[in-house]
Amino acid sequence: MSDILVLYFSRNGATEALAREVCRGVDSIDDMASRLRTVPPVSTVAEATAPAVPDSGPPYASPQDLVECSGLVMGSPTRFGNMDAALKYYLDGTVKEWFSGAAVGKPAGVFTSSSTLHGGQESTLLSMALPLIHHGMLYVGIPWTEEALTRTAGGGTPYGAGHVSFGKQASTLSADEKELARALGARVAGIAKKLL
Repeated sequence: MSDILVLYFSRNGATEALAREVCRGVDSIDDMASRLRTVPPVSTVAEATAPAVPDSGPPYASPQDLVECSGLVMGSPTRFGNMDAALKYYLDGTVKEWFSGAAVGKPAGVFTSSSTLHGGQESTLLSMALPLIHHGMLYVGIPWTEEALTRTAGGGTPYGAGHVSFGKQASTLSADEKELARALGARVAGIAKKLL
């Protein structure tokens, strides 16, 4: 069994809901398993520290997860067209893995959530792709052959899966958003399996 790291940060539950759908897609591929991880929030107070283990939900990611897994699907809420600082902080801590080439040649995809349709989803997805490309990972999007891309009235683009929460509970994904998140997870896992 080979793992795909599904790494996310979520403040209101929407990005976590997408992450769980991505995991379903990963787990649908024979001999592949999702490894769900999150990151602690970043504090503006220098003395603040997060507990080593979260009170609930998946464990916090370590750089070792990036080394051990055969691929990565990473998600963040949209913050002014960019990824959340908590996820960026995690990535900034993977310099040793970058130097060693630990992620070179592994497939990677991205996903995001925003409160509005034009909240910067595509630029957020691309901002998350940049450090992964620097790691030497193979960027995996969602092809137009996924029919949900042509009919979604919410999130999801060729750059990655998405969710728009405007006018509804943040963690309530549409059927198309769920389908696209699962398709992204299955696509990354399927490519990773071919590369093993």
